[in-house]
Amino acid sequence: MRGFRVWGLVPAWSLMLGTLMVPLIIVAMVSVADRGTYGGFDWAFNLLSYREILFSEDWDGNLAFDPKYLGIIGRTLLLATATTAICMILSLPVAYVIATRSPRMKALLIYLVTLPFWVSMIVRVYAWLIILGNDGIVGRFWHWIGGEGTLLFTPGAMLVGMVYSYIPLMVLPVFAAIEKLDPALLEAGADLYASRWTTARRVILPLTWPGLAAGAVLVFVPALGTVLEPMLLGGGKQMMMGTLIQTQFGGGRNWPFGAAVALVLLAMVVIVLVLNARRAMHRETRA
Repeated sequence: MRGFRVWGLVPAWSLMLGTLMVPLIIVAMVSVADRGTYGGFDWAFNLLSYREILFSEDWDGNLAFDPKYLGIIGRTLLLATATTAICMILSLPVAYVIATRSPRMKALLIYLVTLPFWVSMIVRVYAWLIILGNDGIVGRFWHWIGGEGTLLFTPGAMLVGMVYSYIPLMVLPVFAAIEKLDPALLEAGADLYASRWTTARRVILPLTWPGLAAGAVLVFVPALGTVLEPMLLGGGKQMMMGTLIQTQFGGGRNWPFGAAVALVLLAMVVIVLVLNARRAMHRETRA
């Protein structure tokens, strides 16, 4: 039996090694290689690609601090954080309404929440191009109230697309947490003359926080590496880390720098996951 516990995990470990660890090792090796003359890379070992994130060379070869890539990283963190916060605010009332419906209506509403996953992400983002365009519903309303310019190709358009794309990932874990709430706790709050806002702040929110935290991770992590929203709704004008990586491996033909940015993005994701794991362990320890 002990041998089975050891050898039975070999297929799983082999799958993880071949599909996860080996590609990461290859990306790490490419990130310290030299840029090829005509694209690709030449095997070497240097940290020039990582240095390029913070510094650029002057005409005389001296290094100068260049914050342009730090601006891209900051924009990525800002939009991912804003997307997560908006999804948390919107998902809480939606999940509460779903959790308090009848079983048949609850199943129907959950189906409607997951329905966008049945449609390609590209189609959904293109739909927002039409909606936010000058001839779309939102675009026409914007001009009707006196707004100038277009809503497309702005950080706001990217934020709308990101919230729409990832909010189901927030609603589902929050719904699972609210569904476990004991209705007697809400009745006790009402018996103690607590207002709805007080009940939500002192009872519902603390008890559903694990679901909100899980949803925040599910939204924040993919929002860091999003590509479609910056390319389509941002028009390529608002560069983010995902589009930067895609550009370097595509038209930029600078694979080592693209690999270095990818590893920086991976490090940011790992930091978020580690902080979430430490929070969960601390919560279990207190419990």
